[in-house]
Amino acid sequence: MQLSANGISIEVQDEGASGAEPLLLIMGLGMQLIAWPAGFVESLLRKGFRVIRFDNRDVGLSQSFDGFGVPNVALDVFKYALGMHPRSAYTLADMADDAAGVLASLGVPSAHVLGVSMGGMVAQRLALRHRERVKSLTLMMTSSGARHLPGPSMKVRAAMLWRPTQPADMAAIVAYYVRLYRLIGSPGYPSPDAEIAQRVEGWVRRSYRPAANLRQLMAIAADGNRSAELRRLIVATHVVHGRDDVLVPAQAGHDLARKITGATLEIIDGMGHDLPEALWPRFVRGIEAIAARSTQLVQRGRQGLAADRI
Repeated sequence: MQLSANGISIEVQDEGASGAEPLLLIMGLGMQLIAWPAGFVESLLRKGFRVIRFDNRDVGLSQSFDGFGVPNVALDVFKYALGMHPRSAYTLADMADDAAGVLASLGVPSAHVLGVSMGGMVAQRLALRHRERVKSLTLMMTSSGARHLPGPSMKVRAAMLWRPTQPADMAAIVAYYVRLYRLIGSPGYPSPDAEIAQRVEGWVRRSYRPAANLRQLMAIAADGNRSAELRRLIVATHVVHGRDDVLVPAQAGHDLARKITGATLEIIDGMGHDLPEALWPRFVRGIEAIAARSTQLVQRGRQGLAADRI
């Protein structure tokens, strides 16, 4: 369904009982809401969550920002290397406001939040800008944006920026993404090429906006380092990272957990930059645990407040 959120049109999928604990899922760079594996979503629904997914602005069926054109990536990367903030069509803060707007449009005062990759960065901004909207955070394969952290290898960077030579040819597009996801995926939990190809074809048939990837990439670069702000953030947080992530190396997970007060950290051997089926039960347990912890913290806070009033 289409909702108006933060002044733009956002495509939203809302599943589960209206009275269940809401869980907002925020996807990564250029990825649509259907990139969340159906079986993973079903696992969350069985655990009693109300699962809310949405297409980030500029991707999927949400409002396009094609009018802003294609960023000059080479120039913007040069600016970033010099410590400058590249110009971007929109910011991660705008995208966080979109997420808050989705909850507001659905009449959901607050939710547990799961963000992966860029979605984890948007989730951080959401918690920093709209603390009252966030019950707990689960941050997967993401980063604080600190400049000292290692980044992807040149091979991975090149693969992220390369585009199919035949941009209108479905087979060429699918082949490109199969190679990319094989490169950044989980070496300990590999997915068959045919399975990846089937998923990618479904994504492309629903919506294909390659320029949006570059605009979102510039939004990440423009947002910069969130470290100082994260140190002041008080919210129950669970950080999950793959030890074998070649896109966002595991040092980013360690760094992020250190910077958020009380955050728990789970580093998973064999996991790369994806959501392999074999790890879904482990992911769900972590989400459940941090959601329960956030509820306990709220209850303790209320008990403390009541004691102060006596």
